[in-house]
Amino acid sequence: MAVNLLIVDDSSVMRSMIAKTVAMSGLKVGEIHQAANGQEGLEQLGNHWIDLVLVDINMPVMNGEEMIRQMKQDPALRDTPIIVVSTEGSSQRIDNLLGQGVKFIHKPFSPELFRDTVKTLIGEGVINEDQDP
Repeated sequence: MAVNLLIVDDSSVMRSMIAKTVAMSGLKVGEIHQAANGQEGLEQLGNHWIDLVLVDINMPVMNGEEMIRQMKQDPALRDTPIIVVSTEGSSQRIDNLLGQGVKFIHKPFSPELFRDTVKTLIGEGVINEDQDP
Protein backbone atom coordinates (compact mmCIF):
# COMPACT_ATOMS: atom_id res chain seq x y z
CA MET A 1 0.00 0.00 0.00
CA ALA A 2 1.40 3.40 -1.01
CA VAL A 3 1.27 6.11 1.64
CA ASN A 4 0.13 9.66 0.87
CA LEU A 5 2.20 12.12 2.90
CA LEU A 6 1.73 15.66 4.09
CA ILE A 7 4.94 17.48 4.99
CA VAL A 8 4.32 20.65 7.04
CA ASP A 9 7.36 22.88 7.60
CA ASP A 10 7.91 26.60 7.12
CA SER A 11 11.19 25.97 5.26
CA SER A 12 10.80 24.87 1.64
CA VAL A 13 14.39 23.57 1.74
CA MET A 14 13.58 21.45 4.80
CA ARG A 15 10.40 20.11 3.14
CA SER A 16 12.52 19.04 0.16
CA MET A 17 15.13 17.42 2.41
CA ILE A 18 12.43 15.54 4.33
CA ALA A 19 10.86 14.33 1.07
CA LYS A 20 14.26 13.12 -0.16
CA THR A 21 14.99 11.31 3.11
CA VAL A 22 11.52 9.71 2.99
CA ALA A 23 12.20 8.50 -0.56
CA MET A 24 15.49 6.93 0.61
CA SER A 25 13.77 5.19 3.55
CA GLY A 26 11.99 2.55 1.51
CA LEU A 27 8.51 3.85 2.33
CA LYS A 28 6.01 3.07 -0.42
CA VAL A 29 5.11 6.67 -1.25
CA GLY A 30 2.01 7.70 -3.16
CA GLU A 31 1.43 11.46 -3.28
CA ILE A 32 3.44 13.99 -1.30
CA HIS A 33 1.65 17.20 -0.34
CA GLN A 34 3.35 20.14 1.33
CA ALA A 35 2.34 23.06 3.52
CA ALA A 36 4.30 25.97 5.02
CA ASN A 37 2.36 26.16 8.31
CA GLY A 38 -0.32 24.42 10.33
CA GLN A 39 -3.18 26.36 8.79
CA GLU A 40 -2.11 25.36 5.27
CA GLY A 41 -1.60 21.81 6.58
CA LEU A 42 -5.20 21.62 7.81
CA GLU A 43 -6.36 22.91 4.40
CA GLN A 44 -4.35 20.18 2.66
CA LEU A 45 -5.90 17.58 4.97
CA GLY A 46 -9.32 18.84 3.94
CA ASN A 47 -8.49 18.60 0.25
CA HIS A 48 -6.52 15.33 -0.02
CA TRP A 49 -6.45 11.82 1.37
CA ILE A 50 -3.43 11.83 3.70
CA ASP A 51 -2.15 8.65 5.39
CA LEU A 52 0.74 10.18 7.35
CA VAL A 53 1.52 13.73 8.50
CA LEU A 54 5.07 14.95 9.12
CA VAL A 55 4.91 18.26 10.97
CA ASP A 56 7.39 20.74 12.41
CA ILE A 57 6.54 22.46 15.69
CA ASN A 58 7.85 26.01 15.29
CA MET A 59 6.15 27.72 12.34
CA PRO A 60 4.46 31.08 11.70
CA VAL A 61 0.68 31.55 11.32
CA MET A 62 -0.16 28.25 13.08
CA ASN A 63 2.46 26.13 14.81
CA GLY A 64 2.58 22.35 14.77
CA GLU A 65 1.19 21.97 18.29
CA GLU A 66 -1.98 23.88 17.37
CA MET A 67 -2.33 21.92 14.13
CA ILE A 68 -2.07 18.63 16.05
CA ARG A 69 -4.56 19.89 18.65
CA GLN A 70 -7.08 20.74 15.92
CA MET A 71 -6.52 17.40 14.18
CA LYS A 72 -7.16 15.53 17.44
CA GLN A 73 -10.44 17.44 17.92
CA ASP A 74 -11.69 16.56 14.41
CA PRO A 75 -13.31 13.10 14.22
CA ALA A 76 -12.23 12.78 10.57
CA LEU A 77 -8.57 13.51 11.37
CA ARG A 78 -7.98 12.39 14.95
CA ASP A 79 -6.64 8.95 14.00
CA THR A 80 -4.31 10.19 11.23
CA PRO A 81 -0.77 9.12 12.15
CA ILE A 82 1.53 12.05 12.94
CA ILE A 83 5.30 12.26 13.18
CA VAL A 84 6.70 15.50 14.56
CA VAL A 85 9.96 16.33 12.80
CA SER A 86 11.68 19.12 14.70
CA THR A 87 14.84 20.49 16.27
CA GLU A 88 12.85 21.03 19.49
CA GLY A 89 14.97 20.47 22.59
CA SER A 90 12.43 20.96 25.39
CA SER A 91 11.76 17.55 26.91
CA GLN A 92 8.54 18.86 28.48
CA ARG A 93 7.23 20.01 25.10
CA ILE A 94 8.26 16.71 23.47
CA ASP A 95 6.63 14.69 26.28
CA ASN A 96 3.42 16.69 25.85
CA LEU A 97 3.38 15.85 22.14
CA LEU A 98 4.14 12.17 22.75
CA GLY A 99 1.24 12.12 25.22
CA GLN A 100 -1.05 13.03 22.33
CA GLY A 101 -0.11 9.84 20.51
CA VAL A 102 2.35 11.27 18.00
CA LYS A 103 5.88 10.09 17.29
CA PHE A 104 8.86 12.46 17.46
CA ILE A 105 12.01 12.56 15.30
CA HIS A 106 14.78 15.11 15.73
CA LYS A 107 16.06 16.92 12.64
CA PRO A 108 18.15 15.90 10.87
CA PHE A 109 17.14 12.25 10.72
CA SER A 110 18.33 9.22 8.82
CA PRO A 111 16.24 7.20 6.38
CA GLU A 112 16.62 4.22 8.74
CA LEU A 113 15.21 6.11 11.74
CA PHE A 114 12.29 7.32 9.65
CA ARG A 115 11.62 3.80 8.33
CA ASP A 116 11.68 2.31 11.82
CA THR A 117 9.39 5.04 13.19
CA VAL A 118 6.88 4.49 10.37
CA LYS A 119 6.93 0.73 11.02
CA THR A 120 5.96 1.27 14.66
CA LEU A 121 3.28 3.80 13.72
CA ILE A 122 1.67 2.24 10.64
CA GLY A 123 3.14 -1.24 10.21
CA GLU A 124 5.61 -2.99 7.96
CA GLY A 125 3.25 -3.30 4.99
CA VAL A 126 4.13 0.20 3.83
CA ILE A 127 7.87 -0.47 3.53
CA ASN A 128 9.62 -1.85 0.45
CA GLU A 129 11.58 -4.61 2.16
CA ASP A 130 13.78 -5.12 -0.91
CA GLN A 131 15.02 -1.54 -0.68
CA ASP A 132 17.78 -1.04 1.87
CA PRO A 133 18.31 2.64 2.76
